Amino acid sequence: MDKVGRYEFMAEPFHCDFSQRLFMGHLGNHMLNAADFHSSARGFGMNYLMTIQRSWVLSRLAIEMDEMPWMYTKFNVETWVENAMRFFTSRNFRVIGDDGKVYGYGRSIWAMIDTESRQPTDIFTIDNGAINNWIESEKECPIDKGGRVKMTDDAAFVRTIETQYNDVDINGHINSVKYIEHVLDLWNLEWYREHQIKRFEIAYVAEAHQGDHLSFYREQTGELEYCVRICKDDGTECCRSKVIFK
Repeated sequence: MDKVGRYEFMAEPFHCDFSQRLFMGHLGNHMLNAADFHSSARGFGMNYLMTIQRSWVLSRLAIEMDEMPWMYTKFNVETWVENAMRFFTSRNFRVIGDDGKVYGYGRSIWAMIDTESRQPTDIFTIDNGAINNWIESEKECPIDKGGRVKMTDDAAFVRTIETQYNDVDINGHINSVKYIEHVLDLWNLEWYREHQIKRFEIAYVAEAHQGDHLSFYREQTGELEYCVRICKDDGTECCRSKVIFK
């Protein structure tokens, strides 16, 4: 079995926005599904981990796209493990058409947690560190790894939402992709008629659960560059995001 997995998807019409291109949130879902398909086939996926009270949780995600796939377009998400440490592993993605056209890339960092204590656990205890057999450090992923999203106290409050049933994932907390969708909803349709997303980054800090109220604060940090902070009612910061438009 190859170290790099390749999985076919399609930009289904109801997964596309008004421009007939795939929503960023659905692309994020495809990447996370590809990650699970890849890890499950190699013995360290969610299907197995949940039987031993373990789970993968996404810590960081960066997606940089030259172009989003058009409606009905079939495309592939390639994924591979770039590096593994005791508590974190880095996984990359490439979005590519059957004709070789590269749409963009993604980078992610994952932690493994104990589903009872919700604390990080040692990745290398799974099958005697079998993940090390699947590391592919030579394959190119030519986008910036990203870093801490820096914001000031001047970030402006935009809105507060109440989380609901559809926001919750299999780990019982707010779905990683739902944060992406909520962040991108901070700009209206008219904005997206004039701009496209060039790069999206998000770093997850603390869990939120159904019923939590999430407040969104936005700050412009450059030309067509914005940072967003998401906090719970008690002030706990759940995540930070950076969006660069073109």
